[in-house]
Amino acid sequence: MVEFYKTIDGSIAEVASFTEGCWVNMVRPSSDEIDEIARAAHVEEEFVRAALDPEESSRVDIEEDQILMIVDVPMVEKNSVEDGQQMFSTLPMGIVVAENAVITVCLEDTVILRSIAEGAVKGVHTAMRTRFVFQILLRVAGRFLKNLRMIERDFTKIEKRLYDSLKNEELIQLLGLSKSLVYFSASLKGNEVTMEKVLRGRVLKLYEDDRDILEDALIEIRQAIEMAGIYSSILSGTMDAYASVVSNNLNIIMKVLTVLTIIMTIPNIVFGFYGMNIEGAAIPGDVFWWIPLIISMVACVGAWYLLKKKNLY
Repeated sequence: MVEFYKTIDGSIAEVASFTEGCWVNMVRPSSDEIDEIARAAHVEEEFVRAALDPEESSRVDIEEDQILMIVDVPMVEKNSVEDGQQMFSTLPMGIVVAENAVITVCLEDTVILRSIAEGAVKGVHTAMRTRFVFQILLRVAGRFLKNLRMIERDFTKIEKRLYDSLKNEELIQLLGLSKSLVYFSASLKGNEVTMEKVLRGRVLKLYEDDRDILEDALIEIRQAIEMAGIYSSILSGTMDAYASVVSNNLNIIMKVLTVLTIIMTIPNIVFGFYGMNIEGAAIPGDVFWWIPLIISMVACVGAWYLLKKKNLY
């Protein structure tokens, strides 16, 4: 899919074809679309194809008047309808700055670019290539922060029902959040390095207002890195506590079952004595059926009292 947008009369609007100063939004483009846009914008096809590799890392490439920036963007990978649990991942997005246009390439349609295309972001001018790129980077940083808050919210929900459960469901959900935080941490650090390179002014010509936007984006990226580290530490500690709680609950259950087994063994022993049929053997009270019953009850109560006194029950 290929879409063309351009700022007209102060607002962004979709146009029919490639024009000077436009923004080209490419989502999982075909080979023919890549070839067409590469020829129209006078850029290398490899620059356009670079972001279509899901394992591509964040980086900056410069070749003559063409600039390629690849940054990782957060994506919602899975949404479980049953419990509202969301799994997060990251995906590379390529930003190609050509002489006459800005091209974005991604395997999936992202909320970041869609909000810009729908006019939700004010002050967007596609012809001002440097500022437009920095506005995209600022939106990427903001989306990371928003998704981290969503992770923290999901973690809080799981934590509320965590300690009363012996099932694996909560543990699996925590492992999913931990995996998301690992992806976020790695992607954020890569994005930070890329933005720092751009901030030095060797990639794009920086104007004062544009520098402020990039610095804001860099501040949010660093804040997101710190948040991801804090959440990872909390999540790791919670999972350790969860394992301890599960082990402790299991020990309590086993102790209760052991105590019950010991107490229930006493009546079997008493009734076993009175049930023996041995010629010439006389057991006191064998003619009264309630004698062994009373002895069993007294023995059970005595055993329970001793176990309780020794804090074994």
